[in-house]
Amino acid sequence: MTLRVALIGMGKMGHAIAALAPERGTEVVATIGRGPVTGGRLGDAEVALEFTEPGAAPANIRACIAAGCPVVVGTTGWYDQLPALGEEVTASGGALLWAPNFSVGVNLFLSLVAAAGRIMAPAGFDAHLVETHHAAKKDAPSGTAQAVARAALDGGLPPVPITSVRLGHVPGTHELLFDAPFEQIRLEHTARDRRVFADGALQAARWLVGRRGVYTMSDVLAGATARV
Repeated sequence: MTLRVALIGMGKMGHAIAALAPERGTEVVATIGRGPVTGGRLGDAEVALEFTEPGAAPANIRACIAAGCPVVVGTTGWYDQLPALGEEVTASGGALLWAPNFSVGVNLFLSLVAAAGRIMAPAGFDAHLVETHHAAKKDAPSGTAQAVARAALDGGLPPVPITSVRLGHVPGTHELLFDAPFEQIRLEHTARDRRVFADGALQAARWLVGRRGVYTMSDVLAGATARV
């Protein structure tokens, strides 16, 4: 069945989602590049995908919820407002799905990192995270890098230092290093194409339709991550 979506934010991710949508049985019925989000501008979308700027995301989320439109949010840097927004979404019976990264592989990688932390914590290895993104990426460390560091902490490791590299046109690479005097272990996820994020966002959008509450990609992938 064709899914009708609205795209809020027509930057690199918005264009990537729009290009991939027909292959994934999805029709883009509205695009909002600039200006306020309103119910009228969302059209008859069943779900909205929001990829804009940290300062704009909270207002865009509230506008979608007020219009009765579930919203998938890939914008990072606004998470200090997430607790309050989550309460508003729940109270209104709306639906919000947020994630710092929509790559299925990255979200599986987070589970692997937590599992590695449980194994490596007693072994005395030092840990360090290196994340590399394209030169135009504004936040450093990235939301994904912070999620990887949290997963390592959840696994029992001490806080992991993060080195951020901004270079050229790299979609995204995250490398967790475990180092000892005579050996090193590396866990790495490399995104080869921005479409991996678009594909995951479209999967999340289809999953969110008909649900209420606040979710993340871990909910979308619960069956897969439960086996890690």
